[in-house]
Amino acid sequence: MYLIFDTETTGLPRNWKAPLTDSDNWPRCIQIAWQLHDTSGKIIEHQDYLVKPTGYNIPYDAEKIHGISTELAQQEGIELSLMIEKFQQALCKTTFIVGQNVTFDLNIMGAEFLRLGMENPLPDMPLLDTCSETTAQMCQIPGGRGGKFKLPTLTELHQFLFKQPFAQAHNATADVEATTRCFLELIRRQIFTLEELDCPPDYFEHFSKENPQTIPLLGLKHINLKKASEKIKKQLESTMVSKVVSSQEIKENIAVLKQAPFAHLHNHSQFSILQSTSSTQDLVDAAVADNQPAVAITDTGNMMGAFHFTRSVNNHNRSLKATYKEDLEAYNAIDDTATDFDGVVPEKPTEPTYLKAIVGCEFFVCTNHKDKTQKDNGYQIILVAKNKKGYHNLAKMSSISYIDGFYYVPRIDREVILKYKEDLMVFSGGMYGEVSSKILNVGEKQAEDALLWWKETFGADFYLEIMRHDQEDENRVNQTLISFSKKHQVSLIAANNTYYIDQKSANAHDILLCVKDGEKQATPIGRGRGYRYGLPNQEYYFKSQAAMKILFKDLPKAIATISEVIEKVTPFSLQRDVLLPKFDIPQEFIVEKDQLDGGKRGENNFLKHLTFLGAQKRYPSLTGQSDAHKKEAEAITERINFELDVIQNTGYPGYFLITEDFIREARNMGVSVGPGRGSAAGSVVAYCLWITNIDPIKYNLLFERFLNPDRVSMPDIDIDFDDEGRSKVLDYVIEKYGSNQVAQIITYGTMAAKSAIRDTARVLDLP
Repeated sequence: MYLIFDTETTGLPRNWKAPLTDSDNWPRCIQIAWQLHDTSGKIIEHQDYLVKPTGYNIPYDAEKIHGISTELAQQEGIELSLMIEKFQQALCKTTFIVGQNVTFDLNIMGAEFLRLGMENPLPDMPLLDTCSETTAQMCQIPGGRGGKFKLPTLTELHQFLFKQPFAQAHNATADVEATTRCFLELIRRQIFTLEELDCPPDYFEHFSKENPQTIPLLGLKHINLKKASEKIKKQLESTMVSKVVSSQEIKENIAVLKQAPFAHLHNHSQFSILQSTSSTQDLVDAAVADNQPAVAITDTGNMMGAFHFTRSVNNHNRSLKATYKEDLEAYNAIDDTATDFDGVVPEKPTEPTYLKAIVGCEFFVCTNHKDKTQKDNGYQIILVAKNKKGYHNLAKMSSISYIDGFYYVPRIDREVILKYKEDLMVFSGGMYGEVSSKILNVGEKQAEDALLWWKETFGADFYLEIMRHDQEDENRVNQTLISFSKKHQVSLIAANNTYYIDQKSANAHDILLCVKDGEKQATPIGRGRGYRYGLPNQEYYFKSQAAMKILFKDLPKAIATISEVIEKVTPFSLQRDVLLPKFDIPQEFIVEKDQLDGGKRGENNFLKHLTFLGAQKRYPSLTGQSDAHKKEAEAITERINFELDVIQNTGYPGYFLITEDFIREARNMGVSVGPGRGSAAGSVVAYCLWITNIDPIKYNLLFERFLNPDRVSMPDIDIDFDDEGRSKVLDYVIEKYGSNQVAQIITYGTMAAKSAIRDTARVLDLP
């Protein structure tokens, strides 16, 4: 006997390797169908049941696939215990369990057995799977792992065997009928072996006599589940009194919204690598142009744009402040009796409204950021800094996500958030946020549990982010978010997830996504084979205050909440003086006064000592006795003293001492060190310290190109180490100064005009 069965579920497991006892991980069975056939292929029985969802709901994304709504399953379904009882009766009659990718269905049913406290009988039963390497070799569909052929879907297998499509996928009864047909045809073609079927040598001969022609469909009638769900929903809607916002309420809301400013708090810049066409300056300019009181940066997975962003905002505010100061001084200088050319006394200038920079990050929050045994990108959650301390906590989490948590994407987990949550606010995020994603893909109960954790952790600093990009799935999520907001007293906050500034830039942004993924724009947007990633519409731009207020005219509180968030933020600057690790100098060079006023007299003395020691080796004329030697020595000494004075006045003796130290140690370790590149080659001090190996006096190189006393900036010494030795030098520096004192500097690659044109042409499939 062969029992061919299939299930429809509430979704997919988050962890395919999780034990079946992890009931939160494994989806629920909401439909099961089976057919029982004897060894000749004759049907013995067929059954189909919807399962009543008790204590959970069917997520929207799952409903979109199979059409089974919570309402349909509640009305037409049977209790889980009754379904399991009937399934057990069928199991008792069969020898084999058969299915298409049957392992998934076995896990689903196994988890249901365990939920009822019953022993799972399925692992002990022999299996036959129509989705295997054998059928993959037969169908020969390219695209499998490791260069192999792809495992065929039920539709692909049906098409190969019968040269006709199978259109009603994702209805368990239809899937079972198609799977049964494929399975019996595979037996007829002797694709399964006698050993696999555990049958006598003449089995295929008898089977062919019973089934001389291609196996036909049974012709069972299948319910259109989507239509059935829609019918029930319409019936329920007709009996419900829905609350419609009246036109009068809308007018009142619009009046309220006139006084409530809007600001975009969910924005991606070009530092969301190849995901956004907006520069940090673009975001600032757009906010200023629309008179928004604040603007945020919330790049995906990193904080790389924070410095550029805050600097742009601070520069804008500094310009406003300077203009206001000039106008105020001009006003104060006017005589009381003076009038302008119209005979009107000038008004006192009012202080402008400054733009507030809000720094955040869209983190990937997974279950365990250190677990790299399986792919878990987690959920995308927005964390926002209230002040500079909050920014430091964001920076720490960002570093952890890359150093400890990077696996496909930079990740953190709840434990990390609990450790660094101080002075932070949380937005629930968009459709990939934990609450929204669970509403769509897992269930409202799990989404509500997630909401409660965030609320318990952050209290009034947790906000439910509500967006309106004119998407069906988003509209469904928003209904639940509004319900959660009322039930749990969590504030809604209106947002638009921006990836580009103007709506007309939507196509350019879509091309950028294609460049990132190596796709062509002609490939349709969607999930799965033959589709590509892309935003669902062109609404992901930096909309005006007026446009956003119209979108949320029925939810004025979601707009008003933005002012509350802005008030919680204390502006800060990320520009600061250069911080260098403390360099330990020998006791004889220590100056006690440095301990009191933070001076660098000791470092300057030690640097001078090392420089002249090196100079005696580099320039033998310094120890020569002839007049020519003395004249040359005088010029060299003058040059060295000039450079040392500049280094002392600019405050960088420690920089040279640190650099000299690790270059000397690199040579001691046998690491090949380059002769020096760039403007540093113009420094005699660097030459005498053996940082460079090019004599700037011999080649008449200018020190001022390296360190200019009239324009103080951080010196930049380019040093080359051999590939193998580079890590040794890094280890030495980390060991000596501490890992928290050492950082590697990122280099951002940009798309040059030629490469941008080439990539765009490829995406557009142009010759």
